[in-house]
Amino acid sequence: MNLILQGLNTNRADIEAIVALAQPQRVVDINAHAWRCEGIAHSAALKAQIDAACLAQQVDYAFVEAGRTLKDFKLVAMDMDSTLITIECIDEIADMQGLKPQVSEITEAAMRGEIEFNESLTRRVALLKGLDAGALQRVYDERLQLSLGAEKMLQAIQAAGLKTLLVSGGFTFFTDRMKSRLNLDYTHSNELEIVDGKLTGKVVGGIVNAEEKRLTVERVCAELGVPTSQAIVMGDGANDLKMMGVSGLSVAFRAKPVVRAQASVALNFVGLDGILNILA
Repeated sequence: MNLILQGLNTNRADIEAIVALAQPQRVVDINAHAWRCEGIAHSAALKAQIDAACLAQQVDYAFVEAGRTLKDFKLVAMDMDSTLITIECIDEIADMQGLKPQVSEITEAAMRGEIEFNESLTRRVALLKGLDAGALQRVYDERLQLSLGAEKMLQAIQAAGLKTLLVSGGFTFFTDRMKSRLNLDYTHSNELEIVDGKLTGKVVGGIVNAEEKRLTVERVCAELGVPTSQAIVMGDGANDLKMMGVSGLSVAFRAKPVVRAQASVALNFVGLDGILNILA
């Protein structure tokens, strides 16, 4: 088993104490801020020690099987809001109505798994009724930003021949633009109903919830002719757990505790491109 250690501005001296805990057979420099500790005797007790030490140093870690690389995978599936991008689009849309606190509270509860997703989305979208649809473009233009390392990560995985899927409980207005902007292969999300230039407070068709996200990953893998074990799935909220659960490698990015606890690896400090060091 290997242990990958990485941090935004971390240097070799910063991780010496963590390396000493791991007792590797050797340490390989991946780059200036990432290291692979090889030949680790993995155990639950060691993981708990490494977890505490890395949190204190703001270092991300991942235990991975030796020899695992990007070539072992064929698909990267990503959640959008708070994963590929830094914002929750619905919260920012709600801000145009002066309702961001109310909507954000529901969003947070849903991401922690405290409210069933369908109910939470229905309640939040209903609050947007009557808003001019032009608010969506304003959110895209003024507030939407890619997460740290997103473009570098996508360029690398696309160069390696992996397909990309953006599957979101958010909205087609944004996923369509992300698909074009980032040259993504597949997208799937909810469609806001718009009548006479106004949001109606409803979505068109079925809701893209946790189960639909899982089914989407399975459908795309089937279309590609590969098992879901060859998919990397990235997410941050409770509604991502089902699709993460069928993947070969699940990545919790700036995620809620319930997601970090169940993911293969967690990126709490570095960018999305941290996955490249894990599979280097």
